[in-house]
Formats: sequence, structure tokens, C-alpha cells
Amino acid sequence: MTVEPENFPAGALNASRRGRELVELASRTEPLDVLVIGGGITGVGVALDAASRGLSVALVEAQDLAFGTSRWSSKLVHGGLRYLASGNVGIAHESAVERHRIMTDIAPHLVRPMTQVLPVFDDSPVLGRIVTRAGMFAGDLLRHNAKTPSELLPRSRKASGEEAAELVPGVRRKGLRSAVLAADGQLVDDARLVVAVARTAAAHGAVILTYTRATEVTGDGATLTDVRTGRRFAVAARSVINAAGVWAGEVDRSITLRPSRGTHLVVSAQALGNPTGALTVPMAGSISRFVFALPQQLGRVFIGLTDEDAPGPIPDEPRPTEAEIDMLLETINRALARPLDRSDILGVFSGLRPLVDEVGAGVEMSTSDLSRKHLVAYTGGMITVVGGKLTTYRQMAEQAVDVALTRSGVPAGPCITATLPLIGASGAAADSALPPSMIARFGGEAEHVLAVATTDRPAASIAPGIDVTRAEIEFAITHEGACTVSDVVDRRTRIGLVRGDADRSAGAVAEILDGAAETSA
Repeated sequence: MTVEPENFPAGALNASRRGRELVELASRTEPLDVLVIGGGITGVGVALDAASRGLSVALVEAQDLAFGTSRWSSKLVHGGLRYLASGNVGIAHESAVERHRIMTDIAPHLVRPMTQVLPVFDDSPVLGRIVTRAGMFAGDLLRHNAKTPSELLPRSRKASGEEAAELVPGVRRKGLRSAVLAADGQLVDDARLVVAVARTAAAHGAVILTYTRATEVTGDGATLTDVRTGRRFAVAARSVINAAGVWAGEVDRSITLRPSRGTHLVVSAQALGNPTGALTVPMAGSISRFVFALPQQLGRVFIGLTDEDAPGPIPDEPRPTEAEIDMLLETINRALARPLDRSDILGVFSGLRPLVDEVGAGVEMSTSDLSRKHLVAYTGGMITVVGGKLTTYRQMAEQAVDVALTRSGVPAGPCITATLPLIGASGAAADSALPPSMIARFGGEAEHVLAVATTDRPAASIAPGIDVTRAEIEFAITHEGACTVSDVVDRRTRIGLVRGDADRSAGAVAEILDGAAETSA
């Protein structure tokens, strides 16, 4: 199926479509080929893979798209360097290949090169410098072997202290000898990637249902509940794929997860001199773990990231400990001219990594190397795919669908997602008069966002000082499946990462949401 970049009616997700497809699914008499549980990056990747092979697919998510871990990442598309450090050469290569695919074919509009700046001070450990340089060289080999051109991701190199300070003006100049520069991929936003994959899946025929909870899940189907109305109905499927992330163990009790919490701080970019590079600082006593200060959209910098065991019940929104916040501040401050303190923190967020702890007896595993934190398992007719990382979502989805097809025997076309562009991947005009921020968030759809707007003052900011237009808010509701103010503020735009910004925007967002609801009624 060809998706035209000028108009995306088949890929538009909204409340009206959701209601219609719920009714159609409830009255369906034939089993679905694939039922996907979970609307994070892995789940939407599975839905796209299956739908683009010509299968009948429905994805159900108890909350909103990207509600869990998929919105709490560092917004990076990694090349697999950390796997190489632990000796997993094959896995590192796979990560670099998937990064290449995302940056060149799948979502070039949502990801761009980011320069990592690792400053070298007079008191920097010699061993750390050697290991870092060797690691950067290894990263160059990964990029080369993945066939990613240096014009897209430049080779690592040594730079002067002056150049480092140009990239990160807030870096400490005293004792700054030089720096090592390297490049990686940076997403404009992880939640936007999830939404783009979901909409592309919908354009290929997948049913995408948010606020739809799956219970009584078996390998043959599930009971679905419309969270917004309470209506319940059963749905049958030839294959059920559990992609519920950190909640996967609640769907498939034979899988035990050991979540790990990663925390970020949100500060104003002005606090670091409006950097264009990502300041990279080794953690105390380590030569392989770092804290990053990552420039982001909306004039923010994210400082992260921690790696803490997080046992116990899974919260909807994980919260950091005071010790994590202190560690991040202490580490990044070692490289800053003006140390940051608690008053500089505008917001914090934490995500839980769904690390696989163990699997039950009798579970058949297609991917069984738990050291890579990635599992595809077949248990009692259900397929569970969990772990991995955002960069390799497409490969995980392909493996899960392959297992489903092998088990069900349903005929299907080949996997095409390695080169399948997402909605918005083409058509962006380099000389467009639109704000660069809109092009970064929407790519080839940017002009369409304004063209279909019906709200008053569509090009105006949703609130003073916030680089998100009223047209983008309406588009989130009419095309991107947002059903609530929180969907818009916390996941479609990320305004909610700073609570004060969310409070200033909420009223206008609610007004546009109400207007869109009246129009579609």
C-alpha cells in the first residue's frame, strides 16, 4: 500500500475512528490474524510489521500511545557501542544497522546527528582518556560496517577546548585541555516516533485502539474493555503478541521482569549556555558509564541517566529518588563552569527498563540471550516480546511476527519495514517558511498540520513562551489519536515535562479538545 505524503486520511487516528473501529471489532466474526497488546514502541512496531505484510491486525493499549517506558528515554538512537564494550559484537552491529535504517529510510525527519562532547581536563584519568578514545574508534567501525555515511554521522575526532566550549558554552574552562567529539542519532522526541509508527500501521490497515484494556488473555484472544465507556467484548485471534513492556509479566505470568529505573533531570538550555552538543561526563570511579546533558526541543536540556533496580509494583509514572537527583547533579557539575543546584531543575522524569529476569519452565524462546535484555518467547500459545531498546524496536517486531506466522501458518508477505518510511518521512521542504521546530516534529506533514487546522489563530503559540502552535494541538486530536488533555500535553507535545508549562497550556488545550469533539460529533 502506498501512502501519499500530501494527505493521510488512512493514517489519521482520532476519537471518531476509535469509536467506529471498536464497534467493528466487537462485531467481527472471523479471528484476527494478530492481536497486539501494548501501545509502546515495540507494540506499534509489531502492528506495523504485521499490517504491512497484509495481515489483519488490532493493537489495544489500556492507556495512551507511548504511555510507559517509550516516552521516558534519552531520545537517542544508539549505535550499540555499550554492547561492543561487553563483547557482544553481533548485537552491537545490529544496533548500528537499525540506527542506520531509522536515520536514512524509516524516520529521517525525526532523528538527526547529535555531537557528543567529552571534555578532557588536566585532572581527567589517563586510563579513562584511552578507553574513551578506543570506544569512539570502535563506534566509527560500527558506523562504517552499518554503511552509514560520515556525511550523516561524522567520524569521532579530537577537538580543542575552544571548540568544545563553542558546542557547550557552559563547560568549565579551567583546566580544559581538549575534547573528544563523536556523533550519534537523536530523536526530536521518542513519543512522536511511537505515534508515527502507529499511524503508519493504521495507514496499512491496522486497528489502533487506545484506552482499551485486555484481560483474560490467551493464545487465542482476549476480553477487551473500552476504558472510556466500560463496554466489554471478546475478540478472537490466530496469534496474540504481548508487547506490554514493563507490564508484560502481568499479561504472561511465565515471564518475570526485573525493572531498572533510569532518571533524567529537565533544566533550561540557558543554564548551560544553550548548547548544541551533548556534554558527556564519566561517572565517578567509572570509565564506561556516563552522565549526559542532552539538548532538546522547547529550549530544554535533559541530564541523565541513572540505572537503579526498581523492584515492586509497576507505577504508571515512576519517580526518582533524592539520591539519583544528587548523583546526576554532582556528576554533571564536575564539568560545568556554573554548578547547577535544585533551583535549576524544572522537571524530572524516570522510566523503567523491562529487563528480563527469568522465564518459566517449558517456555520456548526464539531469542534467548537474556544478556541483551531482549526476549521473544512462545508460552501457551501467546507470544511475548519484551526488553531490548528503542533503537532495535523494528527488529524485535519482525522477530515476533515471524514467530506468529510460523505458529499460526497464516500466509503473509515478506517483512518490508527495514526500508518502509513512516508518515512524514518525505516531503519536507528545506526552504519552507514554517518554523524549523514544526518541521523537526512533523517532517513532510508540517504544512499539512496548518492546512487542515480549523482552530482560530492556528500559527499562534498555545501559551506564551512555548514553541508549540495551536494547530499542532488540534492535529494531535484529529490525526494523532489524542483523547485527553494529558495525551496532548504529556505525550504528543511533551509540554508536560515542565509542570508550570503544562499548567499554562492546559486551558487552551482543553478548549481546542472540546472544539474538535463538537466538530466530529
